Formats: sequence, structure tokens, C-alpha cells
Amino acid sequence: MSKLVSSKLGMKSFNYAIGMFGTSIPINMLKTYAAIYYVDSLGMTTVQLSLMLLIYTFIDALDNPVYGFLSDRTRTRWGRRRPWLVIGTPLLVLGFIAFYSPPAFLAGNSLVVYCMLFYILTGTLDSVINANYAALFPELFRDDTSRSKVNALRQAFQLVAMIISIALTPVVTKALGYSLTSILYGLLGGGVILYMSLTSRETSIRTDEVKPQLWDSIKSLVTNQKFWVAGFSNAFYSAAMSLVLASMPFFVKYALKLSESQTTFLFAAVLLIAIGCVAIWARWVRKYSLMPVWRASLITLAVAFIPLYFANSLISGIICSALVGFGFAGVITTMDLIGAKIMDEDTQKHNLRREGIISNALGFMNRLNGLFTSFAFYLVFVLYQYESGANPGPQPDQASRFLLTMFPPVLMVISFIFSFFINFEKADYTPAVVETK
Repeated sequence: MSKLVSSKLGMKSFNYAIGMFGTSIPINMLKTYAAIYYVDSLGMTTVQLSLMLLIYTFIDALDNPVYGFLSDRTRTRWGRRRPWLVIGTPLLVLGFIAFYSPPAFLAGNSLVVYCMLFYILTGTLDSVINANYAALFPELFRDDTSRSKVNALRQAFQLVAMIISIALTPVVTKALGYSLTSILYGLLGGGVILYMSLTSRETSIRTDEVKPQLWDSIKSLVTNQKFWVAGFSNAFYSAAMSLVLASMPFFVKYALKLSESQTTFLFAAVLLIAIGCVAIWARWVRKYSLMPVWRASLITLAVAFIPLYFANSLISGIICSALVGFGFAGVITTMDLIGAKIMDEDTQKHNLRREGIISNALGFMNRLNGLFTSFAFYLVFVLYQYESGANPGPQPDQASRFLLTMFPPVLMVISFIFSFFINFEKADYTPAVVETK
């Protein structure tokens, strides 16, 4: 009997965790290679890209609470989250493919409009998918022990996806081009998301369960200090890593003076080390508790950026990138557990199931990184006169070092400071739940 229960728990964990592989494939290629593709290859300027990221951030601010609210109020025989996942996934794939398949006749302002339209569309559909996926996490796994194990597994899946969608993409796009690569990645990621959606069973909806109200939910979030502290800490961390993804190709090209395909080795160093270290950080969470390990991971990542500034060859770049991977593993292992605890406390305090709106609101805070990445690209233009691939300015090497190794550690230190303004009382959040068939 114990083996049967263990097998069911194992499949439950696998079916949910693999969803992170699917959600990570499209969005990571979108965020990592949008700048190098549209600015360095198609002729958009860094100022235009900066403006697009700024507009996208504010649109994301408006739509995220609405998506979460609608998800929490959804009542179907298939559950709250599954309909959104099943309907949103094909639309996400189509938007992603369109972004990397612009018509050849577009140029100038028409290219900027096209880029902005499909970047925003794909980004907002990613918000729908990830908010519903994140809302399932505290529903399906009710204690810190199971959460740390499952989160380590799903982060490992995410890192494998990042190896494909980030590290291998320069090689794949060189062979297939961006359009065919986006089709391949879109179908792969979408298929895995649908598998997760159809095999992960949500908790059942009680007939007497009260539907959350929008303004009450927003008021509760606005007055929740832990939500704001965790949200800002996550936002600064996400901004740092978004800059890593967007600026690594520039760093390889201008600072290390290597071909774009060599970016694969630096990204691989970050991600392979992270895969190997996720289990280590998860073990430390179980041994020392969540909060001190979370804070340790934030400052570790901040310090890890410093040696990368001095890298001047492929070998030194790989070694320094591996240090970033170690810190990165710690943050991704702990950050989602913080969000789950905030959802637990809200459910216990208000006797309402609002995982959707909370996860979406945390997702919005995460996407505030667009403000910081937009500002970073604008600073590159102001400080170093880097405008585009056709006009990189007099110091493109220093511009790329600024983006990758100077701005991110400052953001991580701010994230670390925020982490000291939040703590959780020890409590048992294990209410009885029933799974839908």
C-alpha cells in the first residue's frame, strides 16, 4: 500500500512539475533574444526597445489582477485553472511564433509596431498561463516538505528548458533561423503545458464556497505588507536575471569578442551548474528553514556577478558564469515557496481561495522588472551611445559589461535588503482537500 501511495505521489509531482518545462520554453526565448533579434539584426533602436518594454510593463499591470480574479471565480466541471490553461496555450504558441516571424517588408515604425504588438500579446498570454499554473502549486502540495521537493523538481525542469530555449538557441537559430526555431519551441512547450493541464487534478470546488470579490481582493492585497515586500524583492531579482538573459549575447559579442554562437557555452555554464545545485539548496531549506536560505541565496547571487566583470575570454566567462548559476539555483529554489506561504496565510485568514489573483499579482510584481530593464537599456544609450547593431557607439564592450555585470548586482542587493522585512509565523497550513476526478 505504501508503495502504491508513493507511486501516486510521484506521478502527481511529475505531472505538475514538468509543466514548468513547457511554460519556460517560449517565454525564455522571447525575453532573451527579442533584443538581439530586433535591435542587432532588424534595426530597431535601443530607445525604441526601451519604450516598448515600458509600455508592456504598464499593460501587464492592468491585466494581471483581472486574469487572477477571473480564474479564482471560474467554476467548471474541469476546475478553475484547467480551462484557462487549455485555451490559453494555443494562443500563446501562435503569438510567440508570430513575434519571431515578421513579414520581410516591415521596416521602421511598422516593424516597431509589429514587434510591440506580438511582444505584448505573447507576454500577456504567458501571464495567463503562469498565473494559473502557479495557483495550482499551493493547492496540490500542502506543506513545506512536499513543496520543497516538488519545487526542486520543477525548477530542474525549468533549467532543462532554459538550456534548450536559451543556451542552445544560438546554435539552433543559426541552423534553422528564428522563425522555424520558434515553431519548434512553441509546439514543444505548448504540448507539455497541455499534458500538465490534463493530468494535474485540482482540488474540488465546494458547493458552498464563496467566490472572491474583486475590490475586496485588491484591498486585501494592498494592505498585505508581506505581499509587497516579497513582490518587490522578486521584482528586483527578476530584473537582474532578465538583464542577464537579454545582455549575455551582447557581452559575448562585444566584451569577449566571440561569435554569437559562443553564447551557448556561457548560458550552459549558468544552467548546468544551477541544475546540479537546486537539490543542494532544497536540502538546505529542509535543514535550516526557508527564510535564512532565501536570504543567503539572494546575496550569493549578488556577489556572483562581480567576477564576471573581469572575464576576458571564453574560459574565464564560463567559470564566472558558473558562479552566477550557483546563486541563481538558490533563488529559484526558494522564491516560489515564499509566494505559496503568502497564499496560505490569505486562505487561512479570509477563508477564501484566491491563489489565482495572488499569484497573478505576484507575477505582475515580477514583471515590474520591465521598468528596470527598460531603464538599463536607456542608460546604455545615454552613457555609451549604443543605439543598435548598425551604430553600437564607441564603447560597445563597456556597454555590454554595464548591462550584465554592473546593473544586476545592484538590483540583487536591493532584493536582499527587502527580504529582511518579511517573516512567517510557524503554522500548520494543511487543510483537508479533495481532488476532482
